[in-house]
Amino acid sequence: MLRSLVPTSRALLGRHLSVRPLSISSRALADPFPLPFSDPSLASGSSSSSASRSDSEPSGSEEWPLPQPLDRTGEDESRIRARLVYQTRKRGTLETDLLLSTFARDELPKMGLEEMREFDKLLDEPDWDIFYWSVFKREPPARWKDTPLLKKLQQHAKNEGKVVRMMPELMQREPEPEK
Repeated sequence: MLRSLVPTSRALLGRHLSVRPLSISSRALADPFPLPFSDPSLASGSSSSSASRSDSEPSGSEEWPLPQPLDRTGEDESRIRARLVYQTRKRGTLETDLLLSTFARDELPKMGLEEMREFDKLLDEPDWDIFYWSVFKREPPARWKDTPLLKKLQQHAKNEGKVVRMMPELMQREPEPEK
C-alpha cells in the first residue's frame, strides 16, 4: 500500500524534472585561477593552437620572461643575511626549501657581502631550476655554470656524509665578527 503512494524516481523525472544533456562551454573549461606564467589562452578558455596565439606570446617551447627582481640597494650586511635566511626557507617547494635553508645555515655565516649578493641573485631564479642545477639533473646556464657558489651548493646537495637534514630554525644567531 505504501509503495503505491510513493512515486518512483522514473516517474518523478518524467513529470517534474526536465532532463537535458550536459553541455560544456569554453567558459566552463576556462581556468578561474591561472598561474602567473601559464598560457594566457587557458584563462580565456580558448584553444591553445598556434593559429589563435599572437606573435608576442611565447610558444610551449619558448621561455616566459622572469619578473624583474626588486631593487635592494642600500641594504646593510645584517639585513641581507636575515632576508636570505628567510628567503631560503619560504620558496614554495619543499625540496628547494630544504636544500637552500640547510645550505644557508651552513654557508651563510661564512659568506662575505659580495658572495651574499651573488646568492641573492641565485635566489631570483625559479625554484625547480635551482633544485635541478644543484642535483645535476639539468645543465645550469652559462651565468651560473662555473660559479663557486653553485659548486658549493652542488657539493651540499650531494650530502656525502648522509646527514639527515631538517629545516633549521628561522631565528639564527648572528655570526661572530672576525678579529
